[in-house]
Amino acid sequence: MAGEPQADCLFCKIVTGEVPATVVRETATTVAFRDINPQAPTHILVIPKAHYADAASLASAEPTLAADVLREAGEVAAEEKIDGSGFRVVFNTGAGAGQTVFHAHAHVLGGRGLQWPPG
Repeated sequence: MAGEPQADCLFCKIVTGEVPATVVRETATTVAFRDINPQAPTHILVIPKAHYADAASLASAEPTLAADVLREAGEVAAEEKIDGSGFRVVFNTGAGAGQTVFHAHAHVLGGRGLQWPPG
């Protein structure tokens, strides 16, 4: 069921502490942690504690929780001091877009020039 923890989900296991992560922020509804394969000097994932497969299903089911994730992305950028130089927030949706963990998550990237279009 959407929103419920999934036993086979890596990010659900990070939420419960079953899998370690370098957590940089945590709220009642979100967890932010450093990406293990960073694509920029600052690369942090912000996830909802509730399980939704992707950003679209999260936003459809719980728009307030989706807003929490976006707000935390901004807070992470400020704490990492990349808010002034610019940062990118990316949601990959589906395997064809590069999503590898099917638990909604935002990538917060910064600390270097980020050209457009990406990839």
